[in-house]
Amino acid sequence: MSASAPSTPSSASFQASPPVPRVVIAGAGPAARALVSKLDGSRFAGSITVLSNRDDAPSELLELAALPQVSIRFGQPASFIDAANRVVTTSDGMEFSYDQLVIATGSAPALSPVDGAGRCLSYSTIDDAARIGDAVKEVTRVLGRRPLGILVGTGPEAGQAEAVLRARGVRPVRTTLRPAAVVPTLAGSVLPAAGIVFDDGSSMNGDLVVLAEERVARDGLAASAGLETAANGGIVIGQDFRTSVPGIWAIGDAASYDGVRLGLLVASGSAAGACAAQLMQATLQAPVQAAA
Repeated sequence: MSASAPSTPSSASFQASPPVPRVVIAGAGPAARALVSKLDGSRFAGSITVLSNRDDAPSELLELAALPQVSIRFGQPASFIDAANRVVTTSDGMEFSYDQLVIATGSAPALSPVDGAGRCLSYSTIDDAARIGDAVKEVTRVLGRRPLGILVGTGPEAGQAEAVLRARGVRPVRTTLRPAAVVPTLAGSVLPAAGIVFDDGSSMNGDLVVLAEERVARDGLAASAGLETAANGGIVIGQDFRTSVPGIWAIGDAASYDGVRLGLLVASGSAAGACAAQLMQATLQAPVQAAA
């Protein structure tokens, strides 16, 4: 009996595994970190690359970097988007192909910091409400009475901050005149600041100081990709976090919805959960490009 010829594997067995969807996130702030966590919790079956402008490695980012599908590039902020070919270039010239890109570059103060601002509480997004609430609780415990708060700022940030303080029992005294410096408390005190002083030497005293000054969206990537931006800054998004260019999304303070910074409208965790659900759906529906 002659030996049988070796079987020939079918052509299907030689086919490469289909490429996995690639999500690139430009930015590594609270909104970006929340989005990575939500995607991981949703069992996203793809790769996630985070482009961070930070050279250091804070613990929150290291925890995310330990996830098997996550790659964090420290000190590699996105600088240019080729939307036609779906490629992001970093400031060092590295290129990352994507199937879905999320811009989460946040916002920055419109003015230089007030001298001693590190002693103050700050309010820039809804996420700051919980932190201010914890600080107010501690100050109230130490004082044994309702604290007197000094609120510095104008615009929607200051309006929201005032509502937060009043809801937590603080008597806020609001000033629109920018101080020259923050007055520190006595050494060893748990109170963050004792008041503010102005350029003319006048001052205001209180139990805590909250700075709620104007911020501007970091939306510099928008121009390179041809994204629509709001008149007062920020990348325009719809309710589903999509921008005006297919495959590109925006979240956090870099985004603008109905002319308002997203961070003033939605907490980062809530926005990240909703955006993650949209991304999961998009990666299932859209054909995935072959790896570059």
